[in-house]
Amino acid sequence: MEKYAKFVKERIEIEQNYAKQLRNLVKKYCPKRSSKDEEPRFTSCIAFFNILNELNDYAGQREVVAEEMGHRVYGELMRYSHDLKTERKMHLQEGRKAQQYLDMCWKQMDNSKKKFERECREAEKAQQSYERLDNDTNATKADVEKAKQQLNLRTHMADENKNEYAAQLQNFNGEQHKHYYIVIPQIYKQLQEMDERRTIKLSECYRGFADSERKVIPIISKCLEGMILAAKSVDEHRDSQLVIDCFKSGFEPPGDFPFEDYSQNIYRTISDGTISTPKQEGMRIDSKTTVGKSKGKLWLFGKKPKGPALEDFSHLPPEQRRKKLQQRIDELNRELQKETDQKDALIKMKDVYEKNPQMGDPSSLQPKLAETMSNMDRLRMEIHKNEAWLSEVEGKVAARSDRRHSSDINHLVTQGRESPEGSYTDDANQEVRGPPQQHAHTNEFDDEFEDDDPLPAIGHCKAIYPFDGHNEGTLAMKEGEILYIIEEDKGDGWTRARRQNGEEGYVPTSYIDVTLEKNSKGAVTYI
Repeated sequence: MEKYAKFVKERIEIEQNYAKQLRNLVKKYCPKRSSKDEEPRFTSCIAFFNILNELNDYAGQREVVAEEMGHRVYGELMRYSHDLKTERKMHLQEGRKAQQYLDMCWKQMDNSKKKFERECREAEKAQQSYERLDNDTNATKADVEKAKQQLNLRTHMADENKNEYAAQLQNFNGEQHKHYYIVIPQIYKQLQEMDERRTIKLSECYRGFADSERKVIPIISKCLEGMILAAKSVDEHRDSQLVIDCFKSGFEPPGDFPFEDYSQNIYRTISDGTISTPKQEGMRIDSKTTVGKSKGKLWLFGKKPKGPALEDFSHLPPEQRRKKLQQRIDELNRELQKETDQKDALIKMKDVYEKNPQMGDPSSLQPKLAETMSNMDRLRMEIHKNEAWLSEVEGKVAARSDRRHSSDINHLVTQGRESPEGSYTDDANQEVRGPPQQHAHTNEFDDEFEDDDPLPAIGHCKAIYPFDGHNEGTLAMKEGEILYIIEEDKGDGWTRARRQNGEEGYVPTSYIDVTLEKNSKGAVTYI
């Protein structure tokens, strides 16, 4: 029983360690989130999170198995083992007492036997002495009489010891028969019954050992079924749509390249009266300038322009900026509602105190009420400021959408060109345009991977504020520093600039004072 109890104890330790390791594994891979916004939204992430929860429940069931074994099997074995030891000790003690009593009876019988034997020898000596004196003619009558009296005394004592020995012998024989036929068999029977009960208890504990785990099998099966259901709940189309909704930038795809007629000068030389299309200098756009600008926005296929975390989120793409501003406005509105409710509660409490002065001092609520009003004013100002930024973003997005639609309608020659910024548009369902022309495709990838020729400067700027530029793709600058402008702000809040040493990068447009040079090489001239 003790050996089996030790086995169960080691099994319990294994179950506890297994459950602990499972819980540590779940804790290690559970998403560490501090707010509801960071909860997994993709179906694959939610499924994995559900699997972790089911595995955590599974670990709990292993703990239940260990607890059940500890209580029903190991604990019961230890209690019963203690009771058995006590009972066995009692039975053995009874056996020892019975044996001691029998030994005492045998000693009494043996002593009476030895005493009877001794008295018989003394009687024989007295008999011989009496006979010798009786036959001796020289012995006096007094000596003979004395010898006779001694003989009678010894004979009487021998008879008494004989009777006592017979009684002790009869008593010992009875106790010995009782010991071997009644007392000891009874003790052995009790020991046998005790051992049989121990065997029965072991059988029950064997069954309980299995039942402890069999009870949790339905729950474990539900945990496994939950894992299977979690696996079936994965929806690849929904996850893809979440990626699109989450990372949609809102950048405006570049327009089509216009046709540049280099034959105008030839026609004018042949005939001044020849009607030809005048060259629209204002429509000339340096292809490297356009593609180079897009390279900074191709986050998935290029470098992500990481700007500092600005208060108005202008470092983010338009669509992401709009989402962040909207989230902040919603949070501020919730805080404002809490402050409003608190103000109403304070006003009601103040009215109650004014009507019932014994309940409290109305003036004690004035500091808290003033603090609440101040918080409400601050929150209203924050909401107004963020709503202004949101209106600015939504206005830019709407204007870009109008320009894009009008360009698509009024352009005479529509040439398909894939957006170098990917399919990030305001409308997630917008149709993707056709494949690019061969020369545009070549220029795009030449600039993307080789970019040997530096872009020409189209102006210069002066830094109004310092900018750290720690993020990749940005350019650090000091207050008052003069930089060359190589790309204008396309509406996303960033301008591409270059130092005199040739280092290039993006800087926030709101941080610089821009001066464009219309006659510089590569400058964009507007009519």
